Amino acid sequence: MKLEVVWSEYSSLLKKFLSSRVSNQQDVADILQQVMLKAHNNLPSLKEHKSVQSWLFQIANRSIIDFYRQQSRGTNLDSKNLWYFDEGKEQHALLECLQPFIAQLPKQQAELLLDIELNGMSQKDYADSIGLSYSTLKSRVQKSRLELKKLFEQCCEYERDADGNVLGVKEVKVSNKDCSPC
Repeated sequence: MKLEVVWSEYSSLLKKFLSSRVSNQQDVADILQQVMLKAHNNLPSLKEHKSVQSWLFQIANRSIIDFYRQQSRGTNLDSKNLWYFDEGKEQHALLECLQPFIAQLPKQQAELLLDIELNGMSQKDYADSIGLSYSTLKSRVQKSRLELKKLFEQCCEYERDADGNVLGVKEVKVSNKDCSPC
């Protein structure tokens, strides 16, 4: 079996596999090259051609492990380097989707949620900046979140995983409501 044939058949699958586990696409390309090199060096030792796919994915998996080991030895691992920490496109899409809904809230609630939820201001700092007690602000934040949730659920459905993380968002067609695309 020739490497060119194997590679043309499995390279795109391997790239998808690597991309699901490594966030930086340049690192994915480097690891993919390492997998190809290891496959080239060891292809003659493969006994059964039927098991090429599983063999390649084992090489890819070991290469990912080696990559993270190298990263941890050379530098401190940063959360941005970890594949499982990537916020993902769906979470960014959700944040963009929320802004029109926040704008539908009363001005005080909208400003509160924009500063705390989208701009990352702490509730304690926000309470101090507007001269409110922290416990009163916590109640207002909770009430504002519930109001936002009601508006959002009138127009959008979202799918969650077992841990409560958002997996996907889709628009619900409501004839009497002007919904922004989710």
